[in-house]
Amino acid sequence: RHATIQSCSKHQSRSIHMAILVIKLVIILPLVLQTRGFQLSTKRFIRSTMSARNPHKKAKLTIPSSKALIATHSGTFQADEALGVWLLRQTSSYYQSPVLRSRNKDEFSKADIVIDVGGEYDHSQKKYDHHQRGYDERFEAKVKTDAEGNEVITERCTKLSASGLVYRHYGKEVIQNTYPSLSEKELDLVYSKMYNTFMEAIDAVDTGVEQVADGVDLVYKDCTGLSIRVGRLNPRWNEDTESDNIDARFEQASALCGEDFLQVLSQVVESDLPARAFVEQAVLKRHETDSSAEIIKFESGGMPWKGHLYDLEKEHKLDPLVKFVLYTDQGGMWRIQAVTVEGQAFENRLSLPEEWRGVRDEDLTKIAGIEGCKFCHAAGFIGGNETFEGALKMAQVALTRK
Repeated sequence: RHATIQSCSKHQSRSIHMAILVIKLVIILPLVLQTRGFQLSTKRFIRSTMSARNPHKKAKLTIPSSKALIATHSGTFQADEALGVWLLRQTSSYYQSPVLRSRNKDEFSKADIVIDVGGEYDHSQKKYDHHQRGYDERFEAKVKTDAEGNEVITERCTKLSASGLVYRHYGKEVIQNTYPSLSEKELDLVYSKMYNTFMEAIDAVDTGVEQVADGVDLVYKDCTGLSIRVGRLNPRWNEDTESDNIDARFEQASALCGEDFLQVLSQVVESDLPARAFVEQAVLKRHETDSSAEIIKFESGGMPWKGHLYDLEKEHKLDPLVKFVLYTDQGGMWRIQAVTVEGQAFENRLSLPEEWRGVRDEDLTKIAGIEGCKFCHAAGFIGGNETFEGALKMAQVALTRK
C-alpha cells in the first residue's frame, strides 16, 4: 500500500510539472516572443530614426597616392605646418605625398607646393607663406545680429597662417572627400563652421593673437590644446636632435593634427549639421507655437541649436527675433530657455521675470500664477514646468515684460 501511495504521488507530481510546462508553452512563450519582437522592432526603429537624423557617413578615401612633393621648413615644427601638410595629403593632387623639410631655398624649387616658408603667398604658384612683410590675409568677415536685430559685420583680427591659407584653397575639397554626400549649401556651412571652431585657433596661436584683451590676466593656463600637444612632440633640449628623428616626430604631429581635425569635422557634419533641419522646422512653425512668433519649440533637448538659430534668423529675415526656446529634458520636464544675444555668453535678448528668479515649485507657481512651475534659474536664463502648456505660458508672460 505504501508503494502504491508513493507511485500515485510521483504520478501526480509529474502531472503537475507537465501542466506547468504546457502553461509556459501556451501562454508565457508567446508573450516572451512578442516582447522580443517588440524589442527588435524598437531597436530597428531607433536605428532608422538615428539614421534619418544623421544622413552623412564618412567615406574611405580611395584616391591614388601622389608623387607630388610638399615642401616646408625643417627644424622645430608647429601645428600650423603640420596641419597644413595633413590637409594637403587629403586632396587628390597631394594624397599621401612625400614631404621635404628644409631651410635651403634652392631645394624648394624641386617641390610642387611650398607651405610656411619661402616668404611668399601666391596660389597660382602654389606658395603659401605668411611671414612676409605686409602680409594681411584673413578669413571671411563675421556677420552677427545685435540685440535689436541689426546685422553687424566684424573683420577678423586673426591673420591666416600657412594652414589657414591651405584651408582657404583646399578646405572644401578635404571636407567633400571625407563626406561626399554633402550638398553645396551644406559644404559651405561646414566649411565656415570648421574655420570658426577649429582652424582659427591654429591661425591665432601661430600668428600671435591673444585670447583675452590686453591687461587681462589669465586665471589659469591650459596645456591640452592641439598647438601645445604638437609642440611637445619636438625634441627637448636634452634629447636627440638628429634630422631623421625630428622628421619622424613631424609625421607624428601631422597625424595628430589630422586626427583632431577629423574628430571636429565628424561632430560638425554628423551632429551639428543634422540638428539644423530640426531647428529650421521649429523656426518655420513658430507661428503655430505662439502667435508672437518669438517662441519656438523642439520636441527634445540636447541638440546644438544656438548657432543654427542665429543663421536661420538671418536667412529667413526673421522679425521679430526668437526670444525663448522650449524643449524637454531627459526627465521629461519642459524647459524654457532664453536666447542670448549673438556673440554674447550671458546677455539674453529677454530674460525671465525678475520676481521668478531663484524660486521653485509651489512658491514659483504661486508667484507666476502658472500651474506646474518647477524652477527659474537665479540668472533668469532658464526655467522649467511640468507641461508644455505651462512652459509656453511662462514664455508668454515673460514676453509681456519687455
